Amino acid sequence: MKLSCRVFEVHKRVALAISRGTQSSSRNLEIRILKDGLEGMGEAAEFSIPQSAQSCDFLEQELQRAVGILQTFDPWQREQIHNALVDQQIASSAIAGIDMAIWDWCGKACKQPVWKLLGISQRASVPTSVTIGIQSPEAAQQRWVQWLELGLIRAVKVKMGSPAGIQADRAMFEALDKLLPETIHRSVDANGGWSVADAIEMSKWLAQRRVDHIEQPTHPGDLEALAQVHRESSLPIIADESCRTSKDIPALVDRCSGINIKILKCGGLTEALRMIHTARAHGLKLMLGCYSQTSLGNTAANQLASLVDYIDLDSHLNLKNDPFVGCRFDDGFLINRDIPGLGVTHA
Repeated sequence: MKLSCRVFEVHKRVALAISRGTQSSSRNLEIRILKDGLEGMGEAAEFSIPQSAQSCDFLEQELQRAVGILQTFDPWQREQIHNALVDQQIASSAIAGIDMAIWDWCGKACKQPVWKLLGISQRASVPTSVTIGIQSPEAAQQRWVQWLELGLIRAVKVKMGSPAGIQADRAMFEALDKLLPETIHRSVDANGGWSVADAIEMSKWLAQRRVDHIEQPTHPGDLEALAQVHRESSLPIIADESCRTSKDIPALVDRCSGINIKILKCGGLTEALRMIHTARAHGLKLMLGCYSQTSLGNTAANQLASLVDYIDLDSHLNLKNDPFVGCRFDDGFLINRDIPGLGVTHA
């Protein structure tokens, strides 16, 4: 099995601001594995969360480390490959890209879509949300209008945790509230930007405005703060940065209502499946999220879309120059293609 990668840069139509900063572009890596004349594709992308910063340069180095490991394996040994990469502490985004490529290769070898190999539905169980970042009330309203250019939007996620405080968060949400349809599914993501007191107060305020849940209200390293908010919140709490792999889930039981699974954060579809089964066994809700992925990475994640409660795979919908074609946006939902592998082709 041979591994190769290519660096490319993507630019957002609209820069995304969260509590930790603003991003307008990213450098991603297209990863390919070749075996028996078949090629599988995957994607790694740079991202940064507390205690884990994975830059493009770093991921290139990690992929070079992975080359030697992969030479001793066949693509059908997916579980062994994943475990070997984890044992060597390869960065999660690099593992994710390799894992995607292996799933893509296996689907093509079987001449079946990955979602069919998994025995699950082609169609997502719920619509994908689109994200509105931290900005002025007027700019937030304009961003909503821009999202409507895609067609029908059924779910929206509003970023909060503004450095200007919860009054700024409220002003932005109130401006959006004037434009949002009553039927739209609403959620809020603070990206760890609130104190415990602010999170509890905001949960009461947001519950009165038909918000369904709050994502990562407090600092991800403080599980007791998360637990306190969970106990006193008027809304369900979803852990994101506090939950990276299946090993983190037992410690989150009784500290949140659900978890956000991101394949670049956990290490691909193989680990994402473990997270899904582990979380369900503990009675937790599930979300599929993303970083700065193209259609390649988000289509890979969307193979699991019929297994979760919330979907937030919208980064590719905000790109000027997506080099891939994958799942299609239709009536608010992301629909996987019925072609072998992940169902991704070059644009």
